[in-house]
Amino acid sequence: MTGQPAGAAAAKTPRTARPEARLLVPALIFIALVVAAVASLGTPLITSVATSFHVSLGSAQWTLTIALLSGAVATPVLGRLGAGPYRRATILATLAIVVAGSALTVLPLPFAWLLAGRAAQGIGLGLTALMMGVARDHLPEERSATVIALISVVSIIGAGVGYPLAALLAEYGGVRTTYGLGLAVTAAALLTAWRSMPEAPEGRSAHVDVTGAVVLAAALLLVLYLAGEQHLWSQHPAVASGLAVAAVVLLCAWAVIELRSTTPLVDVRAVRHPAVAGANIAMFVGGIGMYLLLTLITRYAQTPHGAGYGFGLTTFVAGLVLIPFSVLGFVAGKLTPRIRSRISGPLLLAGSAVVVGGGFALFAAARSNLAELFVAMGVLGLGVGGFSAAMPGVILAVTPKSETSSAMSFNYVVRSVGYSLGSAIGGLILTTGTDPGHLFPDDGAYTTAAVVGIGAMAITALTSLVLARRRSPGTSA
Repeated sequence: MTGQPAGAAAAKTPRTARPEARLLVPALIFIALVVAAVASLGTPLITSVATSFHVSLGSAQWTLTIALLSGAVATPVLGRLGAGPYRRATILATLAIVVAGSALTVLPLPFAWLLAGRAAQGIGLGLTALMMGVARDHLPEERSATVIALISVVSIIGAGVGYPLAALLAEYGGVRTTYGLGLAVTAAALLTAWRSMPEAPEGRSAHVDVTGAVVLAAALLLVLYLAGEQHLWSQHPAVASGLAVAAVVLLCAWAVIELRSTTPLVDVRAVRHPAVAGANIAMFVGGIGMYLLLTLITRYAQTPHGAGYGFGLTTFVAGLVLIPFSVLGFVAGKLTPRIRSRISGPLLLAGSAVVVGGGFALFAAARSNLAELFVAMGVLGLGVGGFSAAMPGVILAVTPKSETSSAMSFNYVVRSVGYSLGSAIGGLILTTGTDPGHLFPDDGAYTTAAVVGIGAMAITALTSLVLARRRSPGTSA
């Protein structure tokens, strides 16, 4: 008699679970892609926003900066909430906020409301780590490793997917049309999550350290503000230095708060593990280099011929240069989990960093025609895709399942700060290389920036190699 109910349950379970399992993997990847692409919409629209809203380019730049800032601040909070029993509710509520923010960007409202909408859209970036947590909890181990790698990759190549389409829509339909696309895809992501996201496993608990969250938010605000406001360093260096010191003090205070808290926002003790610390250092320095080249190439392609170099491409055509980056990045993301069975995660990080450095070298040595830019961008995509796909395996190999979202959210914060600094360093180098009275920098400034990027990727590769040597023989990625 006991066998019949068990058999009936076994027969019943696949019918109820199979549709959810079938939807889960594409849903996770789709949501990660959408939030990354929508947050990056500010990049190709800065000039259009300045024209449409009659604001300066510096003010329009905040449509991108504020999304990155809100994402960096929200990520650790969402990561902690996602580690608890309310993960599904957290995902749905966050996507609802993103949809509401997308609506604000579409409605004919003043510029301040556009910034508020972009901040709400940026909060969605915190969902990437939660998607990884869902995959690790609800998929078989081998399958989850592959899916987590893809989620990590699409969270980066999302910018490459959204850039050309956003630029095309802005060129023919205006800024509101482009943001309308963001509203449509975020609404689709919310519906997808509502249909496919499972509840978190039982027995989890999560308490948000409000004090730690506020201190971290203040520190990140200063860091990203200083990275985005390059003129502050040249015009008011004393003020900029004071704010930099304040940011360091706040970060130190946050670390102390987390160490003393019984329910920390981020488990700082776990972050101190050699594998996790090494991976985050590699992510920080590598992020500086990766984003440096990504912004350099698109800016170089749009420089008019009158500057003595460049190709004078429109925003849309320049965005097409990102296609090799996205395609080869996705290919690398698919191949990396297979390679990881033969090569350790830290060695994959080192190899990917070398590939990214090769992209810098190509750009430094050969950029006289568009084909060479496409090749350099393709090499960058291959390296970034491999690096992004290998990173989660290195961290999660020493992280409990219940802490997946929290651990990866901290890595995302590190990545965001690295990207912001990479963008700022690139802009600073080009500004320094611009002669007085000239609008565009000298061609040699791009070479200098590429050399700096090669140095950053060399440090990243060396850090990863040290991590590979220190890695415990019993640890499996």
